[in-house]
Amino acid sequence: MLEWITVTSLIIVGIGLIVIEVLFVPGTTFVGLLGFIAALFGVYLGFVYFGVDIGIWLTAGGSILLGVSLYFSFKGRTWEKFSLKDTISSKVNEGLTSVLTVGDEGVTVSTLKPIGKAEFTNGLFEVKSLGNYLDTGTKIRIIKISTNNIFVEPII
Repeated sequence: MLEWITVTSLIIVGIGLIVIEVLFVPGTTFVGLLGFIAALFGVYLGFVYFGVDIGIWLTAGGSILLGVSLYFSFKGRTWEKFSLKDTISSKVNEGLTSVLTVGDEGVTVSTLKPIGKAEFTNGLFEVKSLGNYLDTGTKIRIIKISTNNIFVEPII
C-alpha cells in the first residue's frame, strides 16, 4: 500500500510541477526539470515495485494525465489570470522639455544622486547632475537638454 502511495504521489507531484513550469514560471526550467525527475522516478519505482506491466500502465497513465492537465489549463485560460496585460509606453519628461531652455534656473525638490526632481517656472521635472550629489533646495541651472534628459549644475 505504501508503495502505491509513493509512486502515485511522485507522479502527481511531478506532473503538477511540469504544469506549473509551463504556465507560471516558463523559461526557468528548474521547476519543470524537477517535475520531470519526480514523475520519472515515480514511474521507475512503479517498474521496480510492481513489474513491467504496471510500469507501462503508469507510464501511459502519467502521460495521459499530463496531456489532459495541460489541455485543460490552457483551455481554461488559467494562465491569463496571472499575466500582465498593461504596457507602459510613457517616458520621463516626454514632450515637456520643449518648454525649458538651456540657462533656465530652478531649485531641487529632492536630493540629486545624481538623478532627482527639480522645480522650474514651468513645473516639476526629472533632472540629472553631472555626477554631483546635490541636496534638496539647491539652486540649479540647466546646462544641456538631450532628448528627454535634462542636465543641471549647481549655481554657486
